[in-house]
Amino acid sequence: MQISEAQKLVDNWIKDFGVRYFNELTNMAMLTEEVGEVARIIARRYGEQSEKESDKGKDLGDEMADVLFVLICLANQTGVNLDEALKKNLLKKTQRDATRHKENDKLA
Repeated sequence: MQISEAQKLVDNWIKDFGVRYFNELTNMAMLTEEVGEVARIIARRYGEQSEKESDKGKDLGDEMADVLFVLICLANQTGVNLDEALKKNLLKKTQRDATRHKENDKLA
């Protein structure tokens, strides 16, 4: 699936089931909340914090999908084409970091 297809799917879902997009500030707060849920799982499952019993059944992929959904909502409502934005971003990173990471002794 192309990102543009995902953007259309989310837009259709919002129109069919969500009534309308939440405003941008609400979606930004929701994105922060969803990223926090991903961070909690990562910190407890892969980090040094112990995993609480209530967190053990959490699906990391589902939580990441929640982040992606809200991010796509924000892109849709602000007119960002994520296909193009990602291509442009990767080009920027490639030009800026062409040798930076390969020359980083910390990554050896």
